[in-house]
Amino acid sequence: MLHQKPGLIFRVLLFGAAAIFGSICPAHADSPKVTAVLSNSEVSIGQVVQLQIRVTGASDPAPPSEIVVDGLEIHPTGTSRNYEMHNFDISQSVTFNYTILPVKSGTFKIPSQTVRVGSTSYKTPELQLNVTGTNSATAGQGRASPNSAAAQTAGGKIAFAELIVTKKSAYVGEIIPVEVRLGFYSRARGRLVDGPEITGQGFTMQKLQQPDQPRLETMNGRTYEVLTFKTAIAAARPGKFEIGPAQAAAIVAVPRQRQGGGRARPSSPFDIFSLDDPFSDPFFSDPFGAFGQQERITIKSDPVTLEVKPLPPNAPQDFSGAVGNFSMQVEANPKSVQVGDPITVTATISGRGNFDRVTAPTLQDEHGWHKYPPSAKVKNDDDVGISGSKTFETVFSPNERKQSIPPLAFSFFDPIKEQYVTLKSEAIPIRVEGNAVAAATAAPAPPSAPSAQPTANAAPAAPAKPADILYQLKDRPKVRESFVPFYLTKEFWIAQLIPLLILIGLIAFRRIQARRHDLAARRSAALQDEAAALMRRLRRDPKSAQEYYSDASRAVQLKTAMATKADPSTIDAETAARTFRLDDAARATLRELFARSDELRYSGSHNGADTIPAEKRREVLHLIDHLHP
Repeated sequence: MLHQKPGLIFRVLLFGAAAIFGSICPAHADSPKVTAVLSNSEVSIGQVVQLQIRVTGASDPAPPSEIVVDGLEIHPTGTSRNYEMHNFDISQSVTFNYTILPVKSGTFKIPSQTVRVGSTSYKTPELQLNVTGTNSATAGQGRASPNSAAAQTAGGKIAFAELIVTKKSAYVGEIIPVEVRLGFYSRARGRLVDGPEITGQGFTMQKLQQPDQPRLETMNGRTYEVLTFKTAIAAARPGKFEIGPAQAAAIVAVPRQRQGGGRARPSSPFDIFSLDDPFSDPFFSDPFGAFGQQERITIKSDPVTLEVKPLPPNAPQDFSGAVGNFSMQVEANPKSVQVGDPITVTATISGRGNFDRVTAPTLQDEHGWHKYPPSAKVKNDDDVGISGSKTFETVFSPNERKQSIPPLAFSFFDPIKEQYVTLKSEAIPIRVEGNAVAAATAAPAPPSAPSAQPTANAAPAAPAKPADILYQLKDRPKVRESFVPFYLTKEFWIAQLIPLLILIGLIAFRRIQARRHDLAARRSAALQDEAAALMRRLRRDPKSAQEYYSDASRAVQLKTAMATKADPSTIDAETAARTFRLDDAARATLRELFARSDELRYSGSHNGADTIPAEKRREVLHLIDHLHP
């Protein structure tokens, strides 16, 4: 019994060291992966398509060379970077963005592209794009009957269309406000039935906003009801383009023709080239339209020429295609945490520009930090989304002591200054306490050897004693002889006390061991009960994706903890996969389960509102049911 305690302590220390080493050692990084995707596989001529080439698991990949496909105009629009962390495994991805503008119809194959990572080359899959000659969604709209002379006449005098583009020159990606004004003569009782729509190639356009109530405007002595539609466009490539024309279809009231095809007035006063005023006809004085008939007309504006300039070269590394004028505010909470605790950093980008290209600011020095995927929320200050703010919430977790959060940077192109601008925040003071995750426990320093040099407080050395007999007779011995029995000395009783203390220690150790066994049994029973309850919940229809993935990952942690006697909260996907010796397919499913759970937990609750498909639930349940050591 006396030799079991040192052996047990050694095994406990060995197990703790192995657990600490396993938690701080990074998982083996997977090889880089390259994918490519189109935003739409079927479009019409002039409709812009987005191409994204994403490289995962590489920090500095080289983009493909120029992509050339006959019939397609393909131009790069920027590079974005994303960092994610799942179970202390940091993954990063780089996305190369392109715009594709079809200039003729047909089926086009975008060949496989080469992406270099270091000295290794990777290939993207081949993509296919189908381009039709006309836009089926708008074909045939806004056209008047060709045999309606009254409609053609009315189109020249009764209604008008006007396209207003606020700039004559712009940069690629720059947001340009556009207005479409449609006016109807007040007595013609015009009514819009289709449109308006803006034709043209080489640009993207936001959805036209519904107009407010029509306004009355007087032109050349006549009153018109004017509708104003607002939108914004952004050029996808450099060059010179024609925006428009803007056209719409409407119903207006025109004078009724006499029977036999004759006009109400023999001199054809409604002819648009006539010198007579068509609005002097009595029809327009009839508020009930007794002398009129309804006709469908097409009203069309003049086109507007726009010159688009390319963005300058040598863009900052974190530039993602944002063009405009922006400002940035950054704050962090809480500011006092322990090592490993989450800190939410809120960055708000405000201003005017293409907010769809605004990405989360990047941390200038990521050493010692774990980063989770950011969540984004956009607030528009106008009808078409040109001005406003975009707020990013990113969770950072320090794995060592820190005194501040490093500055965050965001880059964009300012079309007014005609240069790239990089916004940098100030370092945010924080306090991180606790031991570093990867730091080993410091061993106590051995006692220092006595110094050879005398200290200031040391007593002076005694003078050398003479060796004569006189001094020896005068110097009394320090230890005097005694005739007291040994069993009456304190040394004897101290020696007797040691076995008693050892016996008491063994009894206490036995009781502690028994209590630990009892606690372990109760802990195991509690883990089994919790795991059984979670499995019953997983077999029912889940309320949300966040709840389902959280319960599923917790069930895996519980099963692994029961098999390894470890704390469930320290179990990650790799630990569970090693414990149950999973194959590659099951290991990938387990990684996805934990990654999805972390993403829904830290990227915003709105991301987990959807339910899980039945097939995915069956796959997860099958995996958890077959986890056996």
